[in-house]
Amino acid sequence: MGQSRSIIAGLIASILLSPLALVDVGEAAATRKIARPRPKPSPAKCEMAKFRIVVDVGHTPDAYGALSARNDPEFGFNLRLASLITARLKSEGFAATRLLVTNGKARASLFKRVSAANDGRADLFLSVHHDSVPDKLLETWEFDGANSYFSDRFSGHSLFVSHQNPHFATSLLLARMIGRQLKEQGLHYARQYTLPVMGHYRRQLLDKDVGVYRYDGLVVLSRTRSAAVLLEAGSIINRDEEMEMNSSERQDAVAGAVAAAMREFCERR
Repeated sequence: MGQSRSIIAGLIASILLSPLALVDVGEAAATRKIARPRPKPSPAKCEMAKFRIVVDVGHTPDAYGALSARNDPEFGFNLRLASLITARLKSEGFAATRLLVTNGKARASLFKRVSAANDGRADLFLSVHHDSVPDKLLETWEFDGANSYFSDRFSGHSLFVSHQNPHFATSLLLARMIGRQLKEQGLHYARQYTLPVMGHYRRQLLDKDVGVYRYDGLVVLSRTRSAAVLLEAGSIINRDEEMEMNSSERQDAVAGAVAAAMREFCERR
């Protein structure tokens, strides 16, 4: 199967608005000031046509993320799948869903995403990625006459949430719903994140049934004001799974699982 090496040039620019500052004020008492406790943010209610879902394309054309086993940039995989998820959500009635494409260097782009989501008052934030492995686990092979890298040791999708997100419980609920829908599609989650071999990529497994992990420090999960989930849709450094992730069948299965989870989530609000 041939795969285009070119990255889609036309990007959807994110519209950034001025951020809003929230201030808490203490209440004066007769003999002392008593600070009111900061109220917990209430979860957004869901009216499908108006529910603002931001589908974030992980990485940028300049900072393209991982390379696949066949030397294709992760950004291209992310853009194709995120575009399909966005279209599927719109067709299901989530008319306010927006695709977020960001440019620039890796670190700076993270804060651009957060600003776009927060200033656009997103109700949900879903960041779409594809997985690899730590460099020490890579093996070499030759593809199209070029030295390339692969690791067939691990496969599967994974979901991440941050305890630092103001809507952690809602984020976890949505991640579990997506995980269950992916499981119903016959897909398995990546189990390596609990292993010592993952080093500083090792994560706490929050749901061993559907593969939801805790990733507190990730900017796009911890600093968004809405519930936020990051989806690693599959491993593109695994040679077989890379081919599957390029198939319309696998992409449709993932997009359908996300859409079904969003419907279930909205029905419960």
